[in-house]
Amino acid sequence: MLCDANLLILAMTNSLPYQALVLVSFGGPEKPEEVLPFLDRVLHGRNVPQQRKLEVAEHYHHFGGRSPINEQNRVLRDAIERELRRRGIPLPVYWGNRNWHPLLEDTAREMRRQGVERALAFVTSAFGSYSGCRQYREDLDRAAGAVHNEITFDKIGPFFSHADFIAAQAQHLAAAFAAIPLERQTAAAILFSAHSIPLRMAQSSPYAAQLETAAQLIASAWARLQPDLPATAWQLVYQSRSGPPGQPWLEPDILTALRQAASRSVRDVVVAPVGFLSDHMEVLYDLDFEARHVAEELGLNFYRAATVGHHPTFIHMIGALVEERLQGAVVDVCDAACCRMG
Repeated sequence: MLCDANLLILAMTNSLPYQALVLVSFGGPEKPEEVLPFLDRVLHGRNVPQQRKLEVAEHYHHFGGRSPINEQNRVLRDAIERELRRRGIPLPVYWGNRNWHPLLEDTAREMRRQGVERALAFVTSAFGSYSGCRQYREDLDRAAGAVHNEITFDKIGPFFSHADFIAAQAQHLAAAFAAIPLERQTAAAILFSAHSIPLRMAQSSPYAAQLETAAQLIASAWARLQPDLPATAWQLVYQSRSGPPGQPWLEPDILTALRQAASRSVRDVVVAPVGFLSDHMEVLYDLDFEARHVAEELGLNFYRAATVGHHPTFIHMIGALVEERLQGAVVDVCDAACCRMG
C-alpha cells in the first residue's frame, strides 16, 4: 500500500511518459511452511522429478526454510527509490514477484487502484533467455490482464553489457581476489558461474553468448583494477540444473570445473556468480555450501565474489536506464522467435 506522500508523487508524474516503476523478481519463501507451495508454483507444468523437488526443498530448509531474495529485493527497492529521488525522478517504485508474495498480479491491482496506467518494469535478470526475459514479459502480460489491460508495462531489456553492471561485478571480483595471498593471485582460476538451462532453450536465445560477453568484459575491467597482475585464466561454468538426467543442459557444471582445476594443481579458485544479481538460494546453497564443500574435498581454496546486490554502481545503472526511457529512449522489444521455451 502506498502512503499519502507517494500518492502525491504519483499525481506529479502525469506529464511523464510513465507513472511508476515496478521491480519484478522471482520471489521466494520466507518461512518453512511456504517452501513446498512455492516450489509447486515454480515447477508447475515442468518435467521435474518429485525427488528433485524434495531435494531442492531441503536446500531451503538448510537455511531455516527462508530464502533471502525477498528481503534483498526490499533493500533493492528502497535503494532504487533513493536513486530516483537523487535524479529528481518522481516515480513511485512498486515490487511484484513471479512465484511468491508479493505476486506481480496483486501488485498490478494495487498500482491500478493508485491510478497507474503506464509503468516501466525493471526485472532482476541481466541476460536474455526464456526464464530470464521472455517469461517475465509473459508475467507482465498476465499482470496487465489481471487489471483488464488498464496498465501498460514496458520492460527494460537485458543489461548484461552495461558499463555500470560490469564495473560493479569487477569491483566485487577484485575484493574476492584481495583475500588471496598476493604471491598466489596470479595462479588463481576464475570461474564465472550462471544458472544452467536446457540446451534447446539456450539455442533459441542469446543467453550463453551474453554470458560469455559479460565474463570477458568483467575480466577485462578487473584486469584494469589490478594492473600489476598478469592476465588470469577464466572460464564460464554453469550450476543448479534441475531437469531429467537425460536432457542436455548447458555445461560445464561448476563441480566438474572444480575437479578439473584440482587436476591441474590449481590452488585457489575464485567463483563469480555473474548470472545472479543477489545472494539467493542458488548462490547460498549451490555455491557457498555445495561447491565450497567439493572444493575443500579437492584441496582447493574457495573464494566467492559477491553478487551485485545493491552495489552503488549497479543502483546508478538502474537510475540511468529509467532516466533514458523517460527522455524518450526506444522501448526494448523482443523478436517473436527469440527466447522461446525450446
